[in-house]
Amino acid sequence: MACPEFIRVSVMSVIDKIRTAKSPLFTFELLPPLKGHSIERVYSTIDRLMEFSPAYINFTSHRNETVYRERPDGLLEKKVVRKRPGTFALAAAVKYKYNITVVPHVLCGGFTKEETENVLIEMNFLGIDDVLALRGDPPRGSRSFIPEKDGHSYTSELVGQIVDMNNGKYLEDSLQDTAPTSFCIGVAGYPEKHFEAPNRQVDLENLKIKVDAGASYIVTQMFFDNRKFFRFRDECRSIGIDVPVIAGIKPISALNDINLLPQTFHIDMPNDLVVALRKCTNDNEAREVGIEWAVQQSKELIAEGVPGIHYYTLGRSDNVARIVKAAF
Repeated sequence: MACPEFIRVSVMSVIDKIRTAKSPLFTFELLPPLKGHSIERVYSTIDRLMEFSPAYINFTSHRNETVYRERPDGLLEKKVVRKRPGTFALAAAVKYKYNITVVPHVLCGGFTKEETENVLIEMNFLGIDDVLALRGDPPRGSRSFIPEKDGHSYTSELVGQIVDMNNGKYLEDSLQDTAPTSFCIGVAGYPEKHFEAPNRQVDLENLKIKVDAGASYIVTQMFFDNRKFFRFRDECRSIGIDVPVIAGIKPISALNDINLLPQTFHIDMPNDLVVALRKCTNDNEAREVGIEWAVQQSKELIAEGVPGIHYYTLGRSDNVARIVKAAF
């Protein structure tokens, strides 16, 4: 029996979707399953949101982690593991199952330049032409980011490598008749500044370096105060950053988010939101507060003409479905 022919699905890039959209885009982000878990849970999450016609879906990427496991003799053994492998295969599977634009995250952290090039080649072969370029976090337990040997230290360098491939330039200079790729590149922005930046002005200047290197759009880290997003957007324009800025929202989903999110992502929560959450007695009540807050955020952002709103789901879609239904 002959094998079925591979059919390359053609979908629009993120920047083309933004440019041709008649209203703000709805998009969301998913985590790959933990090692040993099924892809069906991802499909279930997507299925609940497809009725709202998402423009694209992002998939996070995760560097290797170092863990210490006790051996039978009682000593600790150092082991390097990747807890959520399969980002790029997952993105390809979703693209062809749903005929939708997918945006895998590509990291500096944990990857050499050659490994990055090989991943990008595989993505190109799979027909994935959109990426979100990120530096990535420091390794767990480390306070500072250290690149791999022959890896990138900054997102702007990663963007530059992808742009080089779009121009047919690969790491090996001796290659001839190379085929250019066609990646659309997004980068991250921080309405309240990246926690490592000494101040917001320097953070904006670093963002401009990423955009000038070849990024087509910006998607922001989560924020809970729209005024900070509007200030950030205006400041971007004031220093010559003219690419679209997509607003990133994370709905509150549990009581502990009031402590966990500010600590993890170095963001502030408006006092009105904090007061409302402190009145909650369980996670279900906190989720309801989070849904209502995100609905109001989304409505205001849409009224102000943002190009899109990107929801950080962490694999949960029931609350995002309610928010999008109420706001869009």
